[in-house]
Amino acid sequence: LGIVIGTFAAVVLGTLFGALAIRRQGIYFAMVTLALAQMMFFFFVQAPFTGGEDGLHGVPRGELFGVISLESNLNMYYFVLAVFLIGFAIIQRAVHSPYGQVLRAIRENEPRAVSLGYNVDAYKLVAFVLSAGLAGLAGSTKTVVFQLASLTDAHWHMSGEVILMTLLGGVGTLFGPLVGAGVVVSLQTQLAQSPLGNWVSVILGAIFVICVLSFRSGIVGEIQKMVRKNFK
Repeated sequence: LGIVIGTFAAVVLGTLFGALAIRRQGIYFAMVTLALAQMMFFFFVQAPFTGGEDGLHGVPRGELFGVISLESNLNMYYFVLAVFLIGFAIIQRAVHSPYGQVLRAIRENEPRAVSLGYNVDAYKLVAFVLSAGLAGLAGSTKTVVFQLASLTDAHWHMSGEVILMTLLGGVGTLFGPLVGAGVVVSLQTQLAQSPLGNWVSVILGAIFVICVLSFRSGIVGEIQKMVRKNFK
């Protein structure tokens, strides 16, 4: 139930914020979304139901369909796997659908898409809401797994981390963000347990700079380039 409520709240906020953000493009779009995110962060700091800076502790895992107990780590593992596969299937379907093709056309040449009669703002809003819903689903699932909801997840650093994962794995690829997320999370875990634990942010920042300067296509993008080159 908590996951459903969290996802629904994310969809509602995504609709409201998306309707405002899509009115701008480029850097202005990024600044508007960042400002709205920070506004929500400070709201969560002051709101009594979020626990403020302490967050929410001891969030119950509950039961799935009132039958399967999620207190078992094995059951929780398969539940999270199912949620991941459903989310990935939704993204894959959206990308390869006519809707996804229109989004690609908007990305490549928005004025031409407008001239062809497409309601560009409507397509952008749907993409924004879909992204918000998936992010809400992921965040709600994480809260249930760790039984903890902290303000760290609402800070803009989290958005930056997601961008780093996407760039590192490969923008414009389905498996790129997965690979990027695996690399970043693995690095954070390993570095946190090493003498370099205090330098995690610096090291990740350096990796981000190297990625942007050296291989803009990301790990998966570079692999795809190599495969295409070898098969030509």
